Amino acid sequence: MDTFIYDAARTPRGRGKKDGALHEVTAVRLSADIIDAVVQRNEVEPDTIADVIWGNVTQIGEQGGCLARSAILLSSLPDQVPGLAINRFCASGLEAVNLAANQINGGHGSGYVAGGVEMLSRVPMGSDGTALAVDPLLAMDHYFVPQGISADIIATLYGYGRAVCDRYAVVSQQRAARAWQENRFRRSVVPVRDRIGLLLLDHDQHIRPDATEETLGTLEAAFRDIGENAPGFDKVAQLRFPQLERINHVHHAGNSSGIVDGAAAVLVGSKDFGTANGLVPRARIRATAKSGSDPTIMLTGPIPATRKALVAAAMEIGDIDLFEVNEAFASVPLRFMEAFDVEHDRVNVNGGAIAMGHPLGATGAMLLGTALDELERSDLETALITLCVFGGMGASTIIERV
Repeated sequence: MDTFIYDAARTPRGRGKKDGALHEVTAVRLSADIIDAVVQRNEVEPDTIADVIWGNVTQIGEQGGCLARSAILLSSLPDQVPGLAINRFCASGLEAVNLAANQINGGHGSGYVAGGVEMLSRVPMGSDGTALAVDPLLAMDHYFVPQGISADIIATLYGYGRAVCDRYAVVSQQRAARAWQENRFRRSVVPVRDRIGLLLLDHDQHIRPDATEETLGTLEAAFRDIGENAPGFDKVAQLRFPQLERINHVHHAGNSSGIVDGAAAVLVGSKDFGTANGLVPRARIRATAKSGSDPTIMLTGPIPATRKALVAAAMEIGDIDLFEVNEAFASVPLRFMEAFDVEHDRVNVNGGAIAMGHPLGATGAMLLGTALDELERSDLETALITLCVFGGMGASTIIERV
């Protein structure tokens, strides 16, 4: 059974600080609002939604429990819709869509809302703890290092110097600024308003269109101190990669993903679901895949996940018109492009998380919507969306227009 994408919507990304435009909004409310947006603007009969699958990474406090169920109860959906919260770290939003698609393919319901949320201004990254980082036996056995060190390992192993990473970051900023100037996100972005209807945010707040290689060159490498000094993560990395004489620390705030708030929802369903609701599908989910990878270098998971997705779709890399590769750090898409010999003009053509930010649990669903909009705008056929994942994992999805 085919699974179709009928619509995708997202909030703007607010700066993930206390002075960010979305800071007053809770994760459950932002989730409920974007779920309502994608259901109501398509005039979907609420009782045709089998489930809401919702990703969020830091599942503690107001983002804890089954956030999907809480969001449903705050939304206009009926109580009969259950709700499932999932966590595959940074790929949670995409995996929510993938899981919904596979549920539909298996005959377990015909219509789903899937996506995710993260309010980093309210619930800081890592505040829930994770065994890989805090359990000494696990961390030592698997040579755990923070993600920024992992990104620097990739840069060192594959020769991406500071200038290359900064140049990539500047292009991301320029592309994002152009996309907003040309209204390329207008179909997907839903402005966020407060309870009395006043506008809180209608644009991505993190973009720095005036960034240059010169200005980025003044920033200090963010992970050099924890790498070279206490707690000395460079030494840990060298135990796993003894061929490295030293780690070249090239990543900083300007060429790494921004800390932001945001939510995104995707409406997926079978052909019968679309017919019942009078909807025309925008795309088909051709294949989904996930992978595990080395937990020290951690961020290369998109490569094996993409290979698995291509096999599942009976496609080759040259069959893909557009790529959305999450810009967790500059070295991640740089490594992806080199591994598959893909030109930059097909990758993240409207900028990425370096420019617009990475609201963890929502990013994957946001990237899928961005890819879908761009396929239609450019009259192209196929796109692949992929994200690296904490702990050494990856997730990929291939979509094609119908």
